[in-house]
Amino acid sequence: MRRFKTLTEQGIFPGILMMPVLPFIEDTEDNIQSIIELAYKSGARFIYSAFGVTLRQNQRDWYYKKLDELFPTIKDKYIKHFGNSYECRSPRAKELFGLIKKKCNEYGILYKMNDIITEYKKPYQTEQLSLF
Repeated sequence: MRRFKTLTEQGIFPGILMMPVLPFIEDTEDNIQSIIELAYKSGARFIYSAFGVTLRQNQRDWYYKKLDELFPTIKDKYIKHFGNSYECRSPRAKELFGLIKKKCNEYGILYKMNDIITEYKKPYQTEQLSLF
């Protein structure tokens, strides 16, 4: 559980890029909340998420084949909901982002890219200042 804490102690800025989050498979409140809680317990400094998946034509063919193998009822939901769209954003994205925002604020975990970048750069900016 201390993996991220150990990285932080070594001067590394650890976190989670939570993407893709597959619509109708992984986009549940329980799943996202479990990831956030495990990240917190492990010492993650950030979580950046994108709730959905992108599919180019060849990717779509492969993905739909895998859906048929692993989740036989899901492909029809994708076709009905997304058609041939490149971006397949979870219909629950807004709700799940609200959960990310609430829990990350509660745990002190960054979730906005600008905040993540600002915090990530701090040690380098301090190091550069000390060189002068």
